[in-house]
Amino acid sequence: MKTAVPCYYHLDVEVSPDRVGQVSRILAAHLKFWDLDNLVQPVCGGAEMLLKAIDEHATDKNTSIEMWWNGQHLITAIGDNDRALRPDQELRGCLEHLAAVSDGWGCCATETGSKVIWFSQRARAGERVPLVPTAPAPQESEGLEVPREERVTQLAAPAVLPDEVLEDAR
Repeated sequence: MKTAVPCYYHLDVEVSPDRVGQVSRILAAHLKFWDLDNLVQPVCGGAEMLLKAIDEHATDKNTSIEMWWNGQHLITAIGDNDRALRPDQELRGCLEHLAAVSDGWGCCATETGSKVIWFSQRARAGERVPLVPTAPAPQESEGLEVPREERVTQLAAPAVLPDEVLEDAR
């Protein structure tokens, strides 16, 4: 079952060909821990593609990766520190792929001049498995006899009518 508890993960890494696979395995482990196994392939695939493009085209290889799970959407954001890397040129193929396989995506600039590329995947929290009614199993049980009416002995004095109570009080 997917948990609806909000989750967050942040990773700073210097991208290299060796680190791309390692980062993918780290992200997959967090997704599995959050019980989001069905998002491992699209999220790790998109992250790998962006990290490979950053490794190939960027001069500053330091990147930050963040994942947010809010119970309905998983947002993955990858930020680089290279001001010269242009998403519309070097990362165009990655962005086209992300647009095709994700529910939402975007690119925004930061105050330092670097950029953050994010994409989101939708997943339902708390998927329920329908209950299947089970047929009752036959059981042997002893039959109980119906209780018979029994006389109850009178333990209290006869009830006094309200008129008699008033006369006794005078």
